[in-house]
Amino acid sequence: MTPTPPPRSHRVNGLPFQSFSTRRPGATAYVLVHGIGMSHRYLRRLHGELATDAEVHSVDLPGFAGVPKPGRSPGIRETADALGGVLDDLGVRDAVLVGQSMGSQWVVELAVRRPDLARAVVALGPVADSRRRGVITQALLLARDSALEPPRLLGIVVSDYVRCGLVWYARQARHMLRYPIEDRVAHVTAPVLLMRGGDDPIASQDWLTLLRARARDADIATIPGHRHLAHFTAPLETADRIRAFVAAHPPR
Repeated sequence: MTPTPPPRSHRVNGLPFQSFSTRRPGATAYVLVHGIGMSHRYLRRLHGELATDAEVHSVDLPGFAGVPKPGRSPGIRETADALGGVLDDLGVRDAVLVGQSMGSQWVVELAVRRPDLARAVVALGPVADSRRRGVITQALLLARDSALEPPRLLGIVVSDYVRCGLVWYARQARHMLRYPIEDRVAHVTAPVLLMRGGDDPIASQDWLTLLRARARDADIATIPGHRHLAHFTAPLETADRIRAFVAAHPPR
């Protein structure tokens, strides 16, 4: 596995973050954002694949990955605004914003609010399906997916969830289930790639088709035989699909 770059701490609008950057001046820049409860650790494989020919920044959000929990639970828009400040701090512009699961919500909102930062948006397993936003439904879908993910991956998931804690997870999950990504994606001016594992029970093909219909400029990519965390189980294929999409959409 590619060694993890050293962390850098940030504080924007009172919210703490940490980032891990592989610098490659002049190359395409990617920003990777984890999902609820998770961290940069399950993004390492994708980070490493993209970093072979690009600049890559993985960002841990407030309250996750051991990052301190702020005194309030920021919503999607507040976190996205602060994430934009982190990218300003890193000197990132016109980047490919890649979010996984709930991370898709943060990068979509960031692209709406700061179009100068978004060359393209990639939503990996985007949530939450507008027809299945109940807490129990989402919990059952997550359990169904987790039961068939590889044990090595589950070790990362469980340890990250423990570091996050049930209270913070629940407070952020409220924002996740209320965020209308199907409405907000319509305001993204950058091209959008919607990607899922072919066996992902959380982000279905019908859901991605609905999002594509709402977006101004969007494509769908599927990785057969993989699940909600396809970026971990198929990092090379995920990176290649992203690269091909970016190549087909040159900078504006």
